Amino acid sequence: MGPEATVDFMDKIIKATPANDDSDHIHMLVDNNPQIPSRVKAILEAGESPGPVMAQMARQLENWGADFIAIPCNTAHFYYLEVKSAVKIPVLNIIQITKEKILQEIPNVKKIGLLATTAVLVTRLYHNAFQEHSVDILTPDAHNQQKVMDLIFAVKSNQYSAELIKELQQIANELIKEGAQAIIFGCTELSVLAKDIHNIAVPTFDPSQILAEEVIHIVKGQSNVLNKN
Repeated sequence: MGPEATVDFMDKIIKATPANDDSDHIHMLVDNNPQIPSRVKAILEAGESPGPVMAQMARQLENWGADFIAIPCNTAHFYYLEVKSAVKIPVLNIIQITKEKILQEIPNVKKIGLLATTAVLVTRLYHNAFQEHSVDILTPDAHNQQKVMDLIFAVKSNQYSAELIKELQQIANELIKEGAQAIIFGCTELSVLAKDIHNIAVPTFDPSQILAEEVIHIVKGQSNVLNKN
């Protein structure tokens, strides 16, 4: 949804695609629309819903010839059903795909730290996804959550520095101290920073990267996830 996050998602697909030539890469149809109403303001401040615009974007992509749709924005998945019902082609769900990846790699996980927009926390998108598996989702305290939001909007305004990366890692480490056995960087702007975080004590999961890899598996015929959507 954000321009930097959109380009980062495309870059993840390109870099993860096994290719020897241009023709081995994936044909992507991208609607990068920065004017879409703010997901965060819609959820937290009763602002204009982005759902109708997202639905129209999905229909446009379908008309352009897309075989399926990926939404590289965690918060936007609050409107997932509105988008899914607007088109006949499958719409991938970043929340569900991330959940399945984590449970596959850490089947006995009991506590997961989540760094995401306040809107994702309020709507409990990840909380609800993991509830049936008896997994607790740990989130930052109010002070650190404001820092998370500041980091997200720093990326949206084209800021990127070692200091921002360090701050994100410090917040993640606070959740690890509280018992988190894994960390989800549940915002595609945080994904831009998280790719340069190293030496963290627990497994980390980047939904944007997981979604990118799922796109590749689908196109290369190595996934049946479309049958679930």
